[in-house]
Amino acid sequence: MTKPTEARQRAILKRLDKFSRFTDNSISIPFTPFKIGAEAVIGLLPVVGDAVGLVLASYVLIEAQRAGASKKVKLRMLRNMGVDFLGGLIPVVGDAFDAVFKANIRNTRLLRNYLEEQLADEPPTPPFPWKVLIGLSIFFGVVTAGLMFVFES
Repeated sequence: MTKPTEARQRAILKRLDKFSRFTDNSISIPFTPFKIGAEAVIGLLPVVGDAVGLVLASYVLIEAQRAGASKKVKLRMLRNMGVDFLGGLIPVVGDAFDAVFKANIRNTRLLRNYLEEQLADEPPTPPFPWKVLIGLSIFFGVVTAGLMFVFES
């Protein structure tokens, strides 16, 4: 059975996967394998679009805080958000950069990796070794009875 915190973290990742797919990969460009997201389209609006993209990207950071991400992970997320925002401000090239950089997918991946490391660091408690306990009890009982038999003779 999964722990409540693990279930909550998995729910956060599921929400972020949907969100990141929408903002960074939801629109297929016809006749190409490339996809862009709603954030790239919004980013076409000079300055305002990039500011809206930054606000949208902050949602991933808020969810990382809720999931208990480390300061290091959150700082890397902030760096990705800053690169995405500043890159998007460059006229013409910034719009292409915004479509390629995909900060929300990067940040969701950072959080996923962090949470998976945390789960790996905390292995489940092994079950109590009842068979070993019973086996050793029988063994020591036999040894004790044998020793009693030898020393009584």
